[in-house]
Amino acid sequence: MTHKPSGRLARMAPALAVALACVAGPLLAQGGAATPVGLWKTIDDDTKQAKALIRVTERDGLITGRIEKILTDKADAKCELCTDERKDKPVQGMTIVTGMKRDGEHWSGGQILDPNNGKVYRSQMKLIDGGKRMEVRGYIGTPLLGRTQTWHREE
Repeated sequence: MTHKPSGRLARMAPALAVALACVAGPLLAQGGAATPVGLWKTIDDDTKQAKALIRVTERDGLITGRIEKILTDKADAKCELCTDERKDKPVQGMTIVTGMKRDGEHWSGGQILDPNNGKVYRSQMKLIDGGKRMEVRGYIGTPLLGRTQTWHREE
């Protein structure tokens, strides 16, 4: 024996279905849950101009980020101040985020390279505005001693 909804619930069902689709659609497009995976635009702290596109990917539960495109006139920049294997390598195409793991509502445990000064920092990320933006924090020792950038989702 089947039970049909009646009255008010039956009239609300179409509206509820549309509302659910509006909320779930963007999440499903991101793999079923809010995730930093995708293409992100960074903004220069000083000039407030778009600086680079970062491709964030996930493999085996670890998040990495690679500079896909430099959006300034320095597309041929090299990481002259890097002290690891990235020294004097092109910044465009360089992996700058490594080892990030989900930790509740944010990702942490990884590192981020600032190609401008060659320094590697501990890092954490947190999605905001329903996944349209992401706060990316680089720090030394404790998150209190660091700097946060807001990246903007491109896709």
